[in-house]
Amino acid sequence: MLLEAWFGGLGTQPHPPLCPALCPRDLQAREPPAAPLSWMCVPWREESGLLLSSLRYNGALPSGDRGRRKSRFALYKRPKANGVKPSTVHVISTPQASKAISCRGQHSISYTLSRNQTVVVEYTHDQDTDMFQVGRSTESPIDFVVTDTISGGQPSDEAQITQSTISRFACRIVCDRSEPYTARIFAAGFDSSKNIFLGEKAAKWKNPDGHMDGLTTNGVLVMHPRGGFTEESQPGLWREISVCGDVYTLRETRSAQQKGKLVESETNVLQDGSLIDLCGATLLWRTADGLFHAPTQKHIEALRQEINAARPQCPVGLNTLAFPSINRKEVVEEKQPWAYLSCGHVHGYHNWGHRSDTEANERECPMCRTVGPYVPLWLGCEAGFYVDAGPPTHAFTPCGHVCSEKSAKYWSQIPLPHGTHAFHAACPFCATQLAGEQSCIRLIFQAPVD
Repeated sequence: MLLEAWFGGLGTQPHPPLCPALCPRDLQAREPPAAPLSWMCVPWREESGLLLSSLRYNGALPSGDRGRRKSRFALYKRPKANGVKPSTVHVISTPQASKAISCRGQHSISYTLSRNQTVVVEYTHDQDTDMFQVGRSTESPIDFVVTDTISGGQPSDEAQITQSTISRFACRIVCDRSEPYTARIFAAGFDSSKNIFLGEKAAKWKNPDGHMDGLTTNGVLVMHPRGGFTEESQPGLWREISVCGDVYTLRETRSAQQKGKLVESETNVLQDGSLIDLCGATLLWRTADGLFHAPTQKHIEALRQEINAARPQCPVGLNTLAFPSINRKEVVEEKQPWAYLSCGHVHGYHNWGHRSDTEANERECPMCRTVGPYVPLWLGCEAGFYVDAGPPTHAFTPCGHVCSEKSAKYWSQIPLPHGTHAFHAACPFCATQLAGEQSCIRLIFQAPVD
């Protein structure tokens, strides 16, 4: 799903938020607001739009978008800068002194080296940046509340999650308030006391230039696609981001205390299509320029209507098929198309062709006799996940979400982190792990026989 929140200075919004279904192409005919604060979708100002989305949510959260829990978040330029930057460094020998510094009301990061030594780095106000924080906590410092991703479309608030692997204060994103509006990501976020604590067991070190740095328990991983987020994109390499924003190769295991190797040629600057993994939730970063060239929600709806207007038929029952409205919940409708995912033939629903007593969705296609999964088809509604504006011709296996060919093939080759050790490709609309040999299939529709 996709998480979205609208920040007009977090509660101070001098103009109505832009409609989340629109991108700059939809806005060009509109009059600009009196005092535009948004980085997102403002074509009359040369500002970059920043959209943060969570994979798995196909357009909205299962329980609805509320407060800071939404399907996608657009970052607004704040009325007043709230960014911070490193300032004074203190080397403390007693816990009492460390606590005294941390309680001054300033932002600080504490690195506990031993029981008798702690390095506290104080941060001062930075008038040139805005800071946004992401994490599992619902406390006020968190702008974007994320929950664990459960594959297959199962809502995380209804699923049995014994222990979340997402940090309460997972990461922070710092955006420049002036051109070119660069956005950078850092591991860990400041808590309600404006502090970040790295305990004795956390991975931490002193760099050659003398400044301290460290990693969070399960880490913050980032992958920048090669070639941008376009139909020609190729997946990049997953890297880990440190508390101070340096880039490292992955640790041997997600929570190992030994850091990876420093990658000096790469930075923590977010790009269009960058993926951010928080060990339990994966986020997609989109920019205004990227969204300007991306399909809109209206475009996807037009494609749905175009398919339905062609009146595809079930080749056996000869009944007309139709994709349901993108605003409907995922309840299978009578005319909904179903497909055999081993061959791609599209049918209406029928309750025959079973070839296995143990696999309920394994059926034999009546057109070509191929045996494989038989599932309902769902249109991928989240426009931000598309790399092009092509027609929805391909379905992911085994979930049945439908999108353009190039979008399906792009996501099929992206190894997404799974748990604390594994990587595998997954459907961006529901996070279901894709089949290894055939992760997506071209759909074969039957034209009406008139």
